[in-house]
Amino acid sequence: MAVSPTARPAAPGVPAVPAAPAAPAAPVTRCAARSVRRLASALLAAAALLLPAAPARAASAPAPSSASGTFQQVTGFGSNPGNLAMYTYAPAGLASGAPLVVALHGCLQSADDYHRHSGWPELADRYGFAVVFPQTGPANNPLSCFRWFDAAQASRGVGEAASVVQMVTRAGSLFGSDRQRVFVTGLSAGGGLAADLLADYPDVFAGGSVDSGLPAHCATTQAAASSCQNSDQGLTPAQWAEKVRRAHPGYTGPWPRVAVWHGTADTTVRPVNATELRDQWTEVWGIGRTPAATRSLPGGTTETRYADAAGRTAVAVYSIAGMGHGLAVAPGSGTDRCGATGPYFLDTICSGYHTALFWGLDAGGPTVPGLPAPTGLTATPTGADAVTLGWQPVSGAASYRVFRDGALVASPTGTAYTDGGLGAGTSHGYAVAAVAADGTAGARSATVTATTPGDTSPCFTTDNYHQVAAGRATQSGGLVSALGSGQAMGLWNTFTVHTLRQTGPGYYVLADGQC
Repeated sequence: MAVSPTARPAAPGVPAVPAAPAAPAAPVTRCAARSVRRLASALLAAAALLLPAAPARAASAPAPSSASGTFQQVTGFGSNPGNLAMYTYAPAGLASGAPLVVALHGCLQSADDYHRHSGWPELADRYGFAVVFPQTGPANNPLSCFRWFDAAQASRGVGEAASVVQMVTRAGSLFGSDRQRVFVTGLSAGGGLAADLLADYPDVFAGGSVDSGLPAHCATTQAAASSCQNSDQGLTPAQWAEKVRRAHPGYTGPWPRVAVWHGTADTTVRPVNATELRDQWTEVWGIGRTPAATRSLPGGTTETRYADAAGRTAVAVYSIAGMGHGLAVAPGSGTDRCGATGPYFLDTICSGYHTALFWGLDAGGPTVPGLPAPTGLTATPTGADAVTLGWQPVSGAASYRVFRDGALVASPTGTAYTDGGLGAGTSHGYAVAAVAADGTAGARSATVTATTPGDTSPCFTTDNYHQVAAGRATQSGGLVSALGSGQAMGLWNTFTVHTLRQTGPGYYVLADGQC
């Protein structure tokens, strides 16, 4: 549903609070006039309470981007049913066949704001890809919010979603982009639309990043938007996944790889949305909610990865301690720094840098002349779920990048790394590249393969009643969950049978048909 241009939106990412009724044309009494003014003031105050505590947009002039390519508007990109504007950024000398990133701004922002603050142009220069910056405006929504909550705008083949995909097609012809490496990212309302696009067009987008955003198709009407933003929807992972599958019925191809970024102190789009996004996309991938790996990153950030059957990370959640509503940036000249601060651009960690690595955008980036591939790479299984790597140092290297099965998994500064959380009895190919102080990567080493030993953890097959009685599961309200992992097992009775595998003290996972 389109938002009335006379309405005042409640917050970045949500639809408007209806405006106060207009004064009647006929003269009114002083009492009636006071009543109208009181109603208007109350409604505007209610809207203001939902706005995040950020300075007014005019309080911070847009910071100049350090990128050196061209930012320009592109017209005539299609029928444009969503009434959007298209802007692009392309590094100088961009090669044909490079990736393409679509970056969706948040409410109270423009394409130019996102170009100047988000850090994506600098990353495009470094790794060699083009960026599309779609822009909405007050004609669509009073605070320039993308309409993620409107089924007529955020569904496959219609509205703003269709306009964005038309931009992808146009950019592909302009830059010769690799259509197998198209990605979408967005903040707040832009994040909500990014999630919708991943569900609507898994045949277009290879991956996505949802920053302070919401699950795909959480709301399909204006009335439902506020609830999605502020509260737990009480849906199971299967119900969340069904919203994705219904967006493009019959789709059987590969699903996008999804990164989720959220601050723990976000009171505009509550952190429960990150949990719901995790549940939605891990269920779509069919990989469960047991993390494959967890590590600490700068800015109080915790990264939790969820791997597919081949051990590649399919979903990653980045939780930033104490951060409010906005896009995480980290101005500076270091390898892992990017962007500029401003309203809703918060100085914590360069989310764009880590997202680019998650998507593998660095794999096709520039190399450093004279910075050779590491030699002497060894890969030794050190348990049922871990492989330890070691290699010879490279002169001039500030850090290294470790690739498992072609995907970046770590960026250590030393010459050793232990890759944990792997499946038992699985084989993985590893390669390493040296990284210079300016962040550019050298050639990768030859690939070595390691196979973890077979799984020796015990399995238990019985009905749910006896699984609970044995202390391997818990029950609440007649429903049973595996102890530790919390995976749903169904009804607490003697007719529902499951196999549980013990993977640690007091920790069990569903293993039906696997033992």
